[in-house]
Formats: sequence, C-alpha cells, structure tokens
Amino acid sequence: MKLFEARHLSRAALSDLSFSLSASELVCLSGPSGAGKTLMLRSLADLDVNAGSVYLQGVQRERMPPTAWRRQVGYLPAESRWWSETVGEHFRRVQADILSQLGFEDEVLGWQAERLSSGERQRLALARLLSNQPRILLLDEPTANLDPVNTARVERLVTDYLRKHRAACLWVTHAADQIERIASRALYLDSHGLAGSGKGPEEAPA
Repeated sequence: MKLFEARHLSRAALSDLSFSLSASELVCLSGPSGAGKTLMLRSLADLDVNAGSVYLQGVQRERMPPTAWRRQVGYLPAESRWWSETVGEHFRRVQADILSQLGFEDEVLGWQAERLSSGERQRLALARLLSNQPRILLLDEPTANLDPVNTARVERLVTDYLRKHRAACLWVTHAADQIERIASRALYLDSHGLAGSGKGPEEAPA
C-alpha cells in the first residue's frame, strides 16, 4: 500500500496533480519560481482550500480531524513562525537527540526566539516539526539558508528519520547537487503540471 497519495489535486494556480510516496522514500520537488511548489505543499497539508483526494495509509483526508491530519502530515514552511518569547515554549515535546544532531545543546531551549538567525530558525523549526513524529514531511527548501555543514546535518537527520519511522518526505529544493545526494526520486513542477514518476519504487513497471 502507498503510504501517501494525492489524486487530481487542484486549487488556484494548480490543476490535476497526482503522485504517491512510499515508506522511507524521499522525493525532491523542483521547478521554476512561481510554479506553485509551496501552494502544492500547503494544499497537501490541508492549510488552503483545494480539491482532489489525498490519502494517508489508505485513509482519505476528509475522514480525519484536521488537527490529526496536520500532525501526521507535517509542513515546514520556508519562513517558520515564532510566537513566544523563548525557543522552548514552541515545543510540545523536546527530543534532545534531534537538537544534538542539528548542532544544538539543550541550553538552546532558553534562547530568545526573536534573536535567532535565519539558519537557526530553520533548523529549530525542523526539530519542532519532527518532535511531533509525523508520517509525512513536506519540507519547503529546508536548507536554503544553511552553510554546507548544517545542510549536511539536516540531510542526514531527515534521511535517518525516514528510515527509522518508515515515514516519507516531499522536499522542495532548487539545488541539483542536493537532489543527486538525497532523492529516491525527483518530481518537477511547472506551468504544464507535474512531471516525473508518480509511482513509488516498488510500483515502477519492469
């Protein structure tokens, strides 16, 4: 069974997008700016009005409470939101091993959120997302503001997480070298729609 599947997903600026993800699979999504990659992720996370059918482990999105869907289908925006004074106040649960893998000590939880750099925000937002243990990761350019060392940390953490939890990831990136390093498959979105295989590796034709 496919872990995650979208059939004929449509909304303003997007139409008739279909693809699937398999357990432990990391699929990179690329395409020109303005093609609708972020809109696609937001629609899959059920954050914007959209049409079509989306399934998690064979269960249609409409059969799950929205809050439960968004915990299981975790969306990481390119610009994360921080609404409380300290970093720790933004975590429902704290996993020290995730913080450590991203290069942070436990004391980061006491840092002032407003003083975080863009790269620190990006890494900590990923830690916050993974603390909910989602089955699907929708990551919008999660390493865009990171240096090579921290980019490698994020790539390693996500691939390890997918393997450990048999989760799946749709990762938006413009970097061809990153796609080569981490992708199980690649999809390309432009004004003509979604190109690339919509099948997981176990479903590919012989």
